[in-house]
Amino acid sequence: MYAIRLHSYGPAENLLHEQVEDPVPGPGQVRIAVAAAGVHLLDAALREGMQGPAPEPTPLPTIPGREVAGTVDSVGEGTDPAWLGRRVVAHIGFKPGGYAELVVTEADRLHEIPESLDAAEAVALIGTGRTTTGILKFAELTPDSVALIPAAAGGIGTLLVQYAKHAGATVVGLAGGPAKVAAVRANGADLAVDYTQPGWPDEVRAFLGERHATVLFDGVGGDVTRACLDLLGPGGEHLVFGWSAEGVQTGEALLLPQEELDRRKITQTEVLGPPMLAKAGGDNPVRTLELATLAAAADGILRPAVQRFPLAEAAAAHRALENRGTTGKVVLEP
Repeated sequence: MYAIRLHSYGPAENLLHEQVEDPVPGPGQVRIAVAAAGVHLLDAALREGMQGPAPEPTPLPTIPGREVAGTVDSVGEGTDPAWLGRRVVAHIGFKPGGYAELVVTEADRLHEIPESLDAAEAVALIGTGRTTTGILKFAELTPDSVALIPAAAGGIGTLLVQYAKHAGATVVGLAGGPAKVAAVRANGADLAVDYTQPGWPDEVRAFLGERHATVLFDGVGGDVTRACLDLLGPGGEHLVFGWSAEGVQTGEALLLPQEELDRRKITQTEVLGPPMLAKAGGDNPVRTLELATLAAAADGILRPAVQRFPLAEAAAAHRALENRGTTGKVVLEP
């Protein structure tokens, strides 16, 4: 099979398209003929040598990628043969290997893909989508809500806009550049604003009139978040789940001291990790979030936007993602 391999940490050009041996499923495992593999900013951080959430560094060379969708073409000993031939999606966890034509993973990680979704859309939901569902656990959106969503043309942002509109909220989506702003508007945002243009906060204020934002979904940080916090009214919620404006490895969330939060009369919550898992509940909170996300897609509430690259162009996909040249979820297709 062909796969993308990383032999040394560094720039995107270190991702090489190579021929390697086909993997073989072991007991309790399946092999998936990959139709789509998700690309995440964390993949870029790991490519540069950051350990990330994994319990230990991945030995090199490695095949990156943790989100895959495709068709089960082989099963290991003790695995239910009913999986054979089924379209499935899986987050393969800390074991990489997704940027490939074939991947092996445990059968208990699989979800059957709803008929209404193609493989690329499904893979957008299994990682990015489940994170979105987890973020939404912290926001009780109603028709009285005003949701402020930076990076609204991104993978998470696209889904947040859709869910907020489904809940009846007023949605203000921010994006960089005319093409992304047009995508946010087409996705249903009540107001789509280009945050690269000077004076954009005044455009939001003029639209809202006497209202203020009630919840800020913040995966950006930096100057954009600083301006957004001034649009958040008393009683508002600042939900923090990233800091893409500050770079892959060097970023920090924009967190205000408690006295500043008290002065503004707002709350601030970092939602990733243990807080999100606690909110999800159940014996397997990650799977709970995955199931809820796929169900929302099957019901037509969520429809991910994807930007597709050939598997052989993984380096170009990484560069585009890091340079904010993408819309929606970035997906590799063998």
